[in-house]
Amino acid sequence: MNLPTFTQHDFQTFEIDGLEPRMEAIRERIQPKFKALGEPLADELSDLTGNDMFLHIAKHARRKTNPPTDTWLAVAHDNRGYKKHPHFQVGLFDDHLFMWLAYIYELPNKKEIAERLLAQQTHLEQLPNDYAVSLDHTKKNAQTLVEMDSEDMEKSLVRFRDVKKGEFLIGRQIAHDDPLLGDGEKLFTTIMETFRTLQPFYEQTTQMHT
Repeated sequence: MNLPTFTQHDFQTFEIDGLEPRMEAIRERIQPKFKALGEPLADELSDLTGNDMFLHIAKHARRKTNPPTDTWLAVAHDNRGYKKHPHFQVGLFDDHLFMWLAYIYELPNKKEIAERLLAQQTHLEQLPNDYAVSLDHTKKNAQTLVEMDSEDMEKSLVRFRDVKKGEFLIGRQIAHDDPLLGDGEKLFTTIMETFRTLQPFYEQTTQMHT
């Protein structure tokens, strides 16, 4: 399996000015790597979840002026789309790679999912210390579990439940200069370890379609 690595050249994509020039670089530099990474990832996640999982690569089609500050692949159980479902994400900002179990604002059953996660709060807090929480998939700022106490976690989940645009993403981030990003096998193993650890929460919050 020829697994991709990520280089400074990839991260420098987000320094390119203008929507179309940056999108062209994303299509040329990053999306082929997402395809090479995402296809085996979807296979592994199909085995892990026991359901067919499908790869989606962000197209940023809604953007008309501002270039994207990040880009990602998503794996979900719906081949038509991922935004309305809990899904797994791997992507890049200019300074790190992220891997999330993602619950974004377009979920139709957000309140129910938030309640299920609130019921699992103790288990969320017991994840490894290098795991982090983001409350907005469009922004870089995320808090590691070391930086959060129980009150912080509860507030995050309540915000996700009660605020229309509220989101909840949990997973890990890898700095752009971490040597791990230069080893495709180790990176893939790390991503799958992360998603395997998060899979119980995914299972608790996913309404599978038959």
